[in-house]
Amino acid sequence: MNLLLAEVAQATQRLADAGVPSPRFDAEELAAFVHGVKRGELHNVADADFDARYWEAVARREAREPLQHITGRAFFRYLELQVGPGVFVPRPETESVVGWAIDAVRAMDVVEPLIVDLCTGSGAIALALAQEVPRSRVHAVELDETALGWARRNTEGSRVHLHHGNALTALPELDGQVDLVISNPPYIPLTEWEYVAPEARDHDPELALFSGEDGLDTIRGLERTAHRLLRPGGVVVVEHADTQGGQVPWIFAEEKGWADAADHPDLNNRPRFATARKATP
Repeated sequence: MNLLLAEVAQATQRLADAGVPSPRFDAEELAAFVHGVKRGELHNVADADFDARYWEAVARREAREPLQHITGRAFFRYLELQVGPGVFVPRPETESVVGWAIDAVRAMDVVEPLIVDLCTGSGAIALALAQEVPRSRVHAVELDETALGWARRNTEGSRVHLHHGNALTALPELDGQVDLVISNPPYIPLTEWEYVAPEARDHDPELALFSGEDGLDTIRGLERTAHRLLRPGGVVVVEHADTQGGQVPWIFAEEKGWADAADHPDLNNRPRFATARKATP
């Protein structure tokens, strides 16, 4: 075992003791980042090339600063995104939400599908859709100016049209034309603040996390926005907490002009997102 791998083993134990959920992965990812190699190449780093800044990075992660803030990057589906303070770090759970949306759009008989991503944050969802549905026209909306700055960095040179605005009033010029509306909105109840992981509670922007006493205030507003934007037969996809699975589909009720409202599990088989189709008059 070379020096770096021995240090990674020690770092793994330190991160585990600090309650980091994936200590071995994070210790290796930090080592790869500091030394400019891939995780599978750590054994190739010569002892003389060990960089003591590794322990500075480990200390930051030990204090529960997000791994992605330390490295400045987040991986989402086939994307590598720039992230940091002031923007929500995309989670693996959202990848299954996007996967369902991509399948739904591909199944539509539409040559150039029109897609809107509300509360885009880093731009992860919008960029994934633009990349994996090549002829799509994708619009992304973000209210927070700091998060918008990160989204601008990530979407530069892409086909994503980025808008600074409120998701609840955005894009009236597209009313009745959109094929898919998708969102990973804030959905944590204010009463759950103390139970949120430190990485999110202390580092993700509050605007991206909390939404009223039951966590569903923004989703209720998005229901109206989605209905306004979608064409008849268009589809809405909204992520939610795994504890809200029984509640969100009811927001997209038949009497409000929706059909086929349903919940879907993530890769861990926990309720993760709701979908509905705008009813045809």
